[in-house]
Parts: sequence; C-alpha cells; structure tokens
Amino acid sequence: MRIPCPWCGDRPLSEFTYGGDASKARPKNPEKASPEEWVDYVYLRDNPAGKHTEYWHHSGGCRSWLMVTRDTRSHEISRAVLAKPQPGGATS
Repeated sequence: MRIPCPWCGDRPLSEFTYGGDASKARPKNPEKASPEEWVDYVYLRDNPAGKHTEYWHHSGGCRSWLMVTRDTRSHEISRAVLAKPQPGGATS
C-alpha cells in the first residue's frame, strides 16, 4: 500500500504509523464525561467494510499527521489530507 502524503508525495506504507480511527469524537465535556463515555471513546471501535477515515503519522518522512480515507476491502485510498489540531490537544 502507498499513501499520498500532501508534503512528500506518494510514499510506501513502511514510512507511516497507523494512528487509529479518525471518526471517533472525544467527549465534548471531558471533565464531566462518565467512565462509560471514556471506555467508548478509548476502546470501542467498529471494523467497517468499505470507506473509513483513519489517522496516519508520516513517522519516516515529514512527521505530519494525516487523515486518510481508505477502503478497508481493497486498501484503495481516495483522500489524504493534513490533520488539523483540535481544542484540547487532540489531532483530527
């Protein structure tokens, strides 16, 4: 699989580190979130068949965080953009 980095161009998978599901939202009010909300955010993930948005870190290149939309059945990548910092320190 090759991932199109917006800075470096088309690069091999070996230059990247998987960063997780980019479709999960952090609890809106972290101080008041219940333990169940945190368990859902941190541990529970779907295993979709089809298009899915994921975080990838270009650890062997420019070190940018990307949001990559990939078909989990074919590994075809339809979109790769730079991730933007979110309030609270999360990247998405």
